[in-house]
Amino acid sequence: MASFAQWIEGARPRTLPNAISPVIAGTGAAAWLGAAVWWKALLALVVALALIVGVNYANDYSDGIRGTDDVRSGPLRLVGSRLASPRAVLTAALLSLGVGAVAGLVLAAVSAPWLIVVGAVCIAGAWLYTGGKKPYGYLGLGEVAVFIFFGLVAVLGTQYTQALRIDWVGVVAAVVMGSLSSAVLVANNLRDIPTDAQSGKITLAVRLGDARTRVLFQVLMAIAFVLTLVLIAATPWCAVGLLALPLALRAIRPVRTGLGGAALIPVLRDTGLTMLVWAVAVGVALGVAGGF
Repeated sequence: MASFAQWIEGARPRTLPNAISPVIAGTGAAAWLGAAVWWKALLALVVALALIVGVNYANDYSDGIRGTDDVRSGPLRLVGSRLASPRAVLTAALLSLGVGAVAGLVLAAVSAPWLIVVGAVCIAGAWLYTGGKKPYGYLGLGEVAVFIFFGLVAVLGTQYTQALRIDWVGVVAAVVMGSLSSAVLVANNLRDIPTDAQSGKITLAVRLGDARTRVLFQVLMAIAFVLTLVLIAATPWCAVGLLALPLALRAIRPVRTGLGGAALIPVLRDTGLTMLVWAVAVGVALGVAGGF
């Protein structure tokens, strides 16, 4: 039986910046429009955190029953390591997604009811990433989904529920978050190329191969800082987003120098920290510029 600490590790806490950062960035974008609402931001944060924990457990369950995780160099997987039964992990996934659904319904009800449809698509996307008969994560579409759900939808959804509109600043912030969040998955899948290819999980990294996947990771990281310069057109305060650059360079180094396997695990942490520092810095900058 898995311990409490192992259940926490199975939730993959290193991915939590992928959920927290877009909400901070989206709230900053709403504050830029003079319309930040703290309790709606908290609801959006509950949705994002519940969904990412839910998708992590769902991936653990689906990959585990397929045998994809029988041999891996990455973080602990509960089903693959036989520490928890598939049923228990599935239950944890459904509970987490259920919490996200309830919080999302409340947020949609007080903002725009049509967002319920968006929320339903997000939950379906969380499950079908590695679940179902034809999971899109096995077809090389995982990075696209992450860019959409944890970039565009998370940031613009957070901005819209508070300001009831979006603008170009929110769109740029969403692309930054989507790029960095996708970079986390690219690093994860780069590490797993040998085992994924062997188990039939055809991720984008498997399709591209090792060398081109490393280039893709660096391009995604670069996009974030090029767009930071674009945001300076909105307010010079956004230059503080460059404070995340040293963390980004630290994340890039193992990828650029050809390290593999377990040596790439810190890349996930450093890319997530890059996201979080960027989101806090730019979110506060946009809030100051918007009068909050």
